[in-house]
Amino acid sequence: MLDNYYVGMAIVVIVSYLLGSIPTAYLVARWKNINIFDIGSGNMGATNVVRSMGTKWGAFVMFFDMFKGAVAIAIARLIMPESTAAATTVAAIASIVGHNWSLFASVITGTIKGGKGAATAFGTLIMIAPIQVLLAMMILGMIIVARTRYVSLAVLIAFAVGLIWLNVLVAQKFLTIEVFHYSIILGGLLVYRFRENIQRLLAGKERRLGDRVQT
Repeated sequence: MLDNYYVGMAIVVIVSYLLGSIPTAYLVARWKNINIFDIGSGNMGATNVVRSMGTKWGAFVMFFDMFKGAVAIAIARLIMPESTAAATTVAAIASIVGHNWSLFASVITGTIKGGKGAATAFGTLIMIAPIQVLLAMMILGMIIVARTRYVSLAVLIAFAVGLIWLNVLVAQKFLTIEVFHYSIILGGLLVYRFRENIQRLLAGKERRLGDRVQT
């Protein structure tokens, strides 16, 4: 029984990582003869696609990247129906890691490449967090972007509020302890991947949404 558990978890990790590794932004940009890693911020994410290709393509990338995280969890729950909480957490983190350090993008480019994981992370949250948490994060994020045009600031604050809220719900026993583990790991990943944005925000040098792309 224990062996079956670990085999199932291994399958969840592999499937989720590979799903997360689908380099949406890179593929969409390449279709338009653009190398997303050589333009703008050089990041494989929706914001850089918006800057280099426009809002329509940026929205497509964002929603597909969210879809990757949600589907990874859905598949994990099918693989491990008797351990859905653990499978959900493992699938969520593996899919985000896959996006951040994409196998496919790294093979294509010859160096370790990926995005920052915000959209994929939100896709996992859709499968984990109560609707009120998701709505609060979206509204707060939109307000911050509207007032500051700093997408990174909106992402960091919205996720901070959402993850703290999840931990409060865990403490109140509305959510399982696995959600606490998920929130701690996700918070660490976001801070690590957004560390340069945080430095630029503190220095007043962060790019704003709508700024002309730098080639």
